[in-house]
Amino acid sequence: MTAGQRRIILRGCHALLGRDAVLSPGPVDIILAEGRIRDIRPSGGELPGGEIVAAENRLAAPGLVNGHYHSHEHFQKGRYDNLPLELWMNYVRPFAPLPLTARHVYLRTLVGAIEALRSGTTTIVDDMNVSPVLRPDHVEAAFRAYEDIGLRAYLGLSLMDKPFYRSVPFLEEECPAELLRRLDAGKRSAPEEIFDYASDLAANRNPKRHRVGFVVAPSAPQRCTTDFLRRCDDLAERHDLPLIIHAQETRLQVVTGHLLLGATPIEHLHRIGFLGKRVSLIHAVWLTPAEIELVAEAGASVQHNPVSNLKLGSGLAPLRALLDAGVNVSLGSDGCGSIETANMQGVVAATALLHKLRGDDFERWVGAKEAWRAGTLGGAAALGRAAELGALEVGCLADLALYRLDRIPFVPLNDPLRQLVFAETGASLDTVLVDGRIVMREGRLTGIDEAAVVAEIAALHAELRPLIDGAEKAVEAIRPVYERIYRRCLTHPLAADTYAARL
Repeated sequence: MTAGQRRIILRGCHALLGRDAVLSPGPVDIILAEGRIRDIRPSGGELPGGEIVAAENRLAAPGLVNGHYHSHEHFQKGRYDNLPLELWMNYVRPFAPLPLTARHVYLRTLVGAIEALRSGTTTIVDDMNVSPVLRPDHVEAAFRAYEDIGLRAYLGLSLMDKPFYRSVPFLEEECPAELLRRLDAGKRSAPEEIFDYASDLAANRNPKRHRVGFVVAPSAPQRCTTDFLRRCDDLAERHDLPLIIHAQETRLQVVTGHLLLGATPIEHLHRIGFLGKRVSLIHAVWLTPAEIELVAEAGASVQHNPVSNLKLGSGLAPLRALLDAGVNVSLGSDGCGSIETANMQGVVAATALLHKLRGDDFERWVGAKEAWRAGTLGGAAALGRAAELGALEVGCLADLALYRLDRIPFVPLNDPLRQLVFAETGASLDTVLVDGRIVMREGRLTGIDEAAVVAEIAALHAELRPLIDGAEKAVEAIRPVYERIYRRCLTHPLAADTYAARL
């Protein structure tokens, strides 16, 4: 075995085993080799040769899967509050790109990668904005950041063939003609150039062969022509890749579908033959029973982002209805421009708490087990890897976390899974392994110098802050336009059986 494939034995840990995350009846030894779990046996017997990690009084759990996240928002962390999505989104996608270097992007990507590992996340799906101007060196810098820190990552480029700011109705009516001309005259890479670059990544960075791989990520139905969506679908099909797309996050997006597409976004995707088993619908908050049935019949997944949806006032997805229909649900944090944190422990906890607001039938509430499953196996299934990711069982990828049971979240210990979901924040994390490699040991990251990285990020951000301020000021010109569009869309009715997403 090479150094990266050496055998590691986690000795004497308690573990959440199998697809139901059942607590082991006693301490176990978990044997890892060549990136996979090779054996799980009662502790105390003879051990094979290899590196022994003393894991007594630790809880082993599968690593969390963050199914939706935007690394490009990290320099905007903490800048916005009390803004709905449509009034916020242009700030994190400024009309003129910030003059970032590849080093900026590398460090920006590490911000979220560090927090991911420190909250028990071992797989992350990064939908990275490359508009308006594609910089391949920026994309490669993001790949390199994930390689260096040791995460399993799926990196996608936000693909679209319509300008981002044109993804709302009434723009021609509400936007002054001169402002719209200036926006349309802005420098941007041709959609074909970005798609060709994405096609090269699809051919050469398959995530089943590379720990840091590529995912096909058309931005949203309202930002893509039908032909472009079909090309994205074909690209994913040819290379056996997951396919992620935003859909029906907000009420305005449903209205936009009716006005620009002649159907809701999900109905439109079904109508053009886009929905399928490799598709993950990001957010899917404002839904009808008929749309849920379309998603279920297609075998598509839903990426649930409850904390971000709360921060932006987008609403609460009908999770129980989705689960009852047999839809696979994965969890995501979304980007730090909207919610400030990529901590997946918080997302899992929110999932197990928020859906108790729906109705008085407590037997139908979403609890810790379903939330944990969505954050692990649900994420694995959405990526087409349900057989090898998201569980501690022999043959699975060796992506797991060890939590200290002598820390307050687990003292006293009654139900480790419930306490992991409702009490843990990541503070009890001791060791994290990805692909059979130790990427955090006794609370310290092994792939990067975390303190040096954090210091450099702070210094660079101080230099960038005036430029970010200027970019936001430029966006202010279109904000009144979007506010008028937002309020106009509130007057358009939705289907009477749409699940209530807001109180």
